[in-house]
Amino acid sequence: MVSINTTNGTPQNARLADALGAEAASVRLQAALAVGSNPDVGLLEALVGRCAVEPDFFVRDMLSWALTRLPSEVTLPRLRRELDSERAQARSQALHTLSKIGDKSAWAWITRPMLRDADDEVARTAWRVAVALVPEGEEAGLADELVGQLGRGGRSVRLSLSRALVDLGDVILPALEKAAANPDPAVAGHARATGFLLKNPEAGFDAAVEEAKRVVALGPERAAAAAAAAASEAVQAGEGSAC
Repeated sequence: MVSINTTNGTPQNARLADALGAEAASVRLQAALAVGSNPDVGLLEALVGRCAVEPDFFVRDMLSWALTRLPSEVTLPRLRRELDSERAQARSQALHTLSKIGDKSAWAWITRPMLRDADDEVARTAWRVAVALVPEGEEAGLADELVGQLGRGGRSVRLSLSRALVDLGDVILPALEKAAANPDPAVAGHARATGFLLKNPEAGFDAAVEEAKRVVALGPERAAAAAAAAASEAVQAGEGSAC
């Protein structure tokens, strides 16, 4: 059991703080639910401290929910400090909680180093939060920064980045077009896959990646000609079956 020091001063809060560090995940989940159901700023430190070490996804999400139940004027400054933690999970969970709170003033805390964090989970969360909090008129600058991460990591990381970019909308197109000409095939392919997703959100990421590979292999003009030919054949086939 992980013990978390608190300064709330009440026996009930002390018991809840201890339960947040219980061995069984089910007990920790119930404790987080109880704290959120009866919010008390005296448990702020216990919640934030547990977020940094909690191994269970569902418990972490409940901890974030409990934090959103506290007054934002108390919670936000504490989360701001957590963004500077040396522990990657502390940073990631603080970002996740900020996304749940949705206070636009937190946009200023999403720095470039955070968007480029060496820890993939921190970076992925920062991308999502930045897109959610970006002020009107700042979207293009954010798009440029996120496009600079294209080609990073494995499938899950690249999917997260593509989703974040797609959520910004057409403002990403100039940056994507430039990235699609990058000599690094990983960057160029990821850029093309993201552009395909933007135009065809129902296609799915894997289909977008395969389309990007096809474009890179054939070249944009030949790929477009092949797609047009395939579409024409499909139309003709449909007309023939109708007859």
